Amino acid sequence: MSRRALRRLRGEQRGQEGPGLGELGLDPGPERAREGGPPPAPGKGPRGPPRAGISNRFELIPAEESEDEPAAGEEQPDTRLSEQDTAGESQEGSKDRNKEGAVTEQTDGDGQREGQEAEQQDRTLATSNKPRKKKKKRKTKKNSAGETVEDNDLEDIDSLLERIEDPRLAPQSQGGITTDSRPLLYVEHRNLNPENELKRYFGARAVLGDQRPRQRQRQYVRSMWLTAPKNTWPRYSKTGITMQLLDTRRGVQHFTFEHHREYQQVQFKFLDAVESMDPNNIVLLLQMNPYHVDSLLQLSDVCRMQEDQEMARDLIERALYSLECAFHPVFSLTSGACRLDYRRPENRAFFLALFKHLMFLEKRGCPRTALEFCKLILSLDPENDPLCVLLLIDFLSLRAREYTFLTRLFQEWESHRNLSQLPNFAFSVPLAYFFLSQQEERPELERSQARERAARLIQLALIMFPSVLMPLLDHCSVQPDARVASHPFFGLNAQISQSPALNQLTSLYVGRTHALWKDPAVMAWLEPHVHEVLRMVEAQDALVQEAEHKRKIRYQSAPRNIYRHIILSEMKEATAALPLEVTSQPVMGFDPLPPLDSIVSYTRPERTSHPSNESTLSLFFRSLLPNFNLQGDIRHDGDDEAGAAQDLNQGVNRLMAAMRDMLANIQFQEPPRDDNPEGDGDWD
Repeated sequence: MSRRALRRLRGEQRGQEGPGLGELGLDPGPERAREGGPPPAPGKGPRGPPRAGISNRFELIPAEESEDEPAAGEEQPDTRLSEQDTAGESQEGSKDRNKEGAVTEQTDGDGQREGQEAEQQDRTLATSNKPRKKKKKRKTKKNSAGETVEDNDLEDIDSLLERIEDPRLAPQSQGGITTDSRPLLYVEHRNLNPENELKRYFGARAVLGDQRPRQRQRQYVRSMWLTAPKNTWPRYSKTGITMQLLDTRRGVQHFTFEHHREYQQVQFKFLDAVESMDPNNIVLLLQMNPYHVDSLLQLSDVCRMQEDQEMARDLIERALYSLECAFHPVFSLTSGACRLDYRRPENRAFFLALFKHLMFLEKRGCPRTALEFCKLILSLDPENDPLCVLLLIDFLSLRAREYTFLTRLFQEWESHRNLSQLPNFAFSVPLAYFFLSQQEERPELERSQARERAARLIQLALIMFPSVLMPLLDHCSVQPDARVASHPFFGLNAQISQSPALNQLTSLYVGRTHALWKDPAVMAWLEPHVHEVLRMVEAQDALVQEAEHKRKIRYQSAPRNIYRHIILSEMKEATAALPLEVTSQPVMGFDPLPPLDSIVSYTRPERTSHPSNESTLSLFFRSLLPNFNLQGDIRHDGDDEAGAAQDLNQGVNRLMAAMRDMLANIQFQEPPRDDNPEGDGDWD
């Protein structure tokens, strides 16, 4: 409590208390310290060290007096240290003493009158909040103006605090001034943790349950943004993966992962284990190298095929943890200005781990967290989009109810990315506008504008992609009316006449997002627009003919990243529409459909074993294996060696063919059977 408050409780005025021992230059005793006597007035009496009986030296400075007294310079901040206050008070005290000395000389050295003037000044200060009368008039005016400015500043600070604490004025995820001012692909750290989303849905007690706090003996586990390390994981050590900054162009930083020599050796062993087609070899490799990223990705696919979803998700999280430990110090997940080139094999594991992790999050019921990871993948290479997450980001936005983000993405990228030519954006964006028009907390003008945009865009989508309507209604278990079902524009002919590439896109969208269209309100909104499109078709509108011309010219073949996305998504409707050149080649989970223009930094060494050093018997047994290829094991180091190898190959092939024929023609003769198996029992 301040000294002024204590005096008010006692009913005393400032000038009524007697001079303290500190003013007389004496040492205040412990009784006086315990009683908490008033401190000496600034400028009167010597100033010594803080009293021994006072535990907090700042209690000696009354808060109200410090606000009333002007500082030596008004530019200084209001919150000052006690030493600065002491220095300021000493300077003011010296000026007061000079002024009081002049008054004493004018009154023939009357010391008693000086004390009465000081006492009168203290009484006046105690009864009013105005500055002390002993200050100059110029300073009084300046102080009064400064005091007014200070009060206004305090009011501004209070209003700002109220706005920050007001939840309605906080940065909203579904739009607003704060969110719109950020970059489009800005990633928030708090949205990368799925537990935060689950707590918003079910509460902290339901999510955490009776979980105990993390034990202290596992202090080596570092806290990460992408995943939460688990105590059941093996001890982490340096794996041989690092990240390097390649260059910076136009404010964008380009990074790449690098594999050291020891990690390259483990990578070669992993490729041998994959070629063996035995998952146990990958398990043995992970026992020796528990944080090898490609092994974790491949084994995760094996566990997922065996319906062990928990282990598959745990392996993906461990791979992300290993990669995040290798981040460059300036690599940022949230800025959206860091790039990774998918053409480099070292970078592909990070893309794939993020994609598979967001797929697990979406199945777990965390669409908001999955959307944040989707934005992160898109920010790593927005120009090329190697995993084609643009085919997925609209679905996650609708599920997470981030309608404003989806509409903003469409508005900003439509001019240079032609998002309206993708069926998923053509149908999802008007659906987002429809959901925005149903939010009652929005102004009526904004809701009416959203309804108009939704109506215009859904009609354009139905005209451009008529083959989406009937499969969508079929998945939603909705029977169309007779006019729509019998019209050839939406009939079976629309699905047969479209190109295979467009069929893949429409099948992917319908199989993924049909659950969002099952709402009766959505179907009631869709029905009149379907009839309006039929009216435009019957009237031979120019938009209908233009859309038909675009469908014939475009969508001739899908790029490689769309095939890669369909393979990773594992949508049965879209996977069945993949072309033969994609399904005929082997697809590995750690690197599906690698780019044709890959940037290879190191290659796998060639095997040094020569079949000429093997015996004929070993060659014979190896030839019985289904993957035997003698020509693939021969090294062509020269013309002579190539000719000799060719002769050897022909000879061995003839030998193998003869031995196979011999084995096929071998007939084992059965032993002769006796008519009397028991015999007569007589021996000759």
